[in-house]
Amino acid sequence: MDRELTVPISVADKGTQRPTGVTAIAVVFLLASSYLAVLAVIRLASPNAIPLALGAPLLHGLEIAGPYMFLLAAGVGAVTGFGLLRLNNLARRAAIMIALAGIVLLIPKVSADAADLSLRLLTAALAVVVRVMIVWYLWQSWTAEKFQK
Repeated sequence: MDRELTVPISVADKGTQRPTGVTAIAVVFLLASSYLAVLAVIRLASPNAIPLALGAPLLHGLEIAGPYMFLLAAGVGAVTGFGLLRLNNLARRAAIMIALAGIVLLIPKVSADAADLSLRLLTAALAVVVRVMIVWYLWQSWTAEKFQK
């Protein structure tokens, strides 16, 4: 019953198993990176087509630096996501640090939205919870053991 769900890393390497939670976290990083990359490409192609505020939930104020910051964040997220898929320990640590930074950067938003109970407070709190879950899962010793080669 306590058996962890795992998926093979590659067809050639059936001995090493990647936990399903690591795969889910990697997919979250890759989806966020794709979103930021698409916004950056649209913004570079037509500067007034979309507002920079669309990147605010992921960039926490860095979106005012423009589409190049979107590309930089997308690149870091994509490298982290692919590293997690390959069970790279450095990628695990980077994912933990990125999620921790996101928690810290969300504190003012949650605090400001706590003035009234609304959907904004719920979404901000949910964003914090997701980041805490990522940190907690990747920090566990049994997860960290999977990243040792």
